Amino acid sequence: MGPQAQQARERIVEAADALLYTQGFENTSFADITDAVQISRGNFYYHFKTKDDILDAVIDKRLAKTGDMLQSWETQGNTPVEHIRCFIHMMSDNQSNIQRYGCPVGTLCTELAKLNHASKQEANKLFALFRHWLTGQFTLLGKDQAQAQALAMHLLARSQGIATLSNAFQDKAFIQLEVKQLDDWLAEQIQQT
Repeated sequence: MGPQAQQARERIVEAADALLYTQGFENTSFADITDAVQISRGNFYYHFKTKDDILDAVIDKRLAKTGDMLQSWETQGNTPVEHIRCFIHMMSDNQSNIQRYGCPVGTLCTELAKLNHASKQEANKLFALFRHWLTGQFTLLGKDQAQAQALAMHLLARSQGIATLSNAFQDKAFIQLEVKQLDDWLAEQIQQT
């Protein structure tokens, strides 16, 4: 595939990723994506034959972006506590999108599970990536493996609840309050080490 074809494919995946987040998988059509990219259907079908092909490419893109984000958090902070705070503050950093559309990972995984879609396991790798990374950070704080996994799952569950309720109630102060409480919770975990 030449550079122009690769750029066209990347533009399609970028547009599909945004549309799947804002509209959902089931409500996003080929026409929606081609309109967003302003590409002919023929050119579109050159890159993707089915909607599932696009979904797979979007999941791969999200996995790569998430991996890059986790690496960047490790360079932004010097300690596991600072790294975990990056995860916590991701909610306030993305507050307006979360209020409007929910969590991009949670909404995709939930929709694919409801559809019993073949790609639901692949999408779940996004949560697994966060869980593995958070477990590693809590381990670096001195927690044993079982504790670290439990804390990672607690933080993931809490963040998903925050995203869901923020989306449901459209309360602007809610995410900020919850982020503050998670910062306090993290401080308690450090004291218990």
